[in-house]
Amino acid sequence: MRPRLVLFGDSITEMSFADGGWGAGLADRFARQADVVLRGLSGYNTRWALKVLPRAMEGAAAAGADPAAVTVFFGANDAALPDQKQAHQHVPLGEYQSNLRAICGYFKEHWPSTAIILITPPPIYEPARILDMYGDDDPSRQPERTNEAAGAYAQACMAVAKELDYPVIDIWTKMQEFPDWQTAALSDGLHFTPAGNKILFNEVVKRLASIGISLEKLPSDLPLFHDIDPKDPMKAFD
Repeated sequence: MRPRLVLFGDSITEMSFADGGWGAGLADRFARQADVVLRGLSGYNTRWALKVLPRAMEGAAAAGADPAAVTVFFGANDAALPDQKQAHQHVPLGEYQSNLRAICGYFKEHWPSTAIILITPPPIYEPARILDMYGDDDPSRQPERTNEAAGAYAQACMAVAKELDYPVIDIWTKMQEFPDWQTAALSDGLHFTPAGNKILFNEVVKRLASIGISLEKLPSDLPLFHDIDPKDPMKAFD
């Protein structure tokens, strides 16, 4: 049975199977070796994700087999400012951490052998958020998210990962190491361009390899065509 990789998160996860997306990249990389299962919920924060978690995971695992790994990628919506346009998405920092612990606890209870990889919220480019929310770049307007707030939630996510001893991807810091990340990696100050998706894809591949999930260690499912004897093709399938 092929192992499964479950991707759980908000819109950046839901959109990850789009052209150039990081989830699509994983499905392509592990073709014939693992199935990538998408469970992205656009606009959700950890409070809502925790509420619907059992329903969201229906069918995510194969019968009798825990997924090999699950990514937990929330925080971009939790970090929405409590006094701005998307205030209903805001989750206080302490509750965000508690919700992350509870989500991880659910997975450990139901899928004890599954590796859990936490991903921090990404950085925010505020001028693009103003343009996306209001249709203009009037500097007098306030963004509904800030990079400073996202950074605080990223630090909180990493603290939970350290506490639970889980691998974590600090995409907030990593993405800002790239030149012109504000427009090269982000399409609207929050969601990823193909270049931004590539940054996260590479980080996920590295974390998966660190826990033993890699091209080199996963067997291919069913015989490869060049291993099939042309004189007796059916022998390969016995």
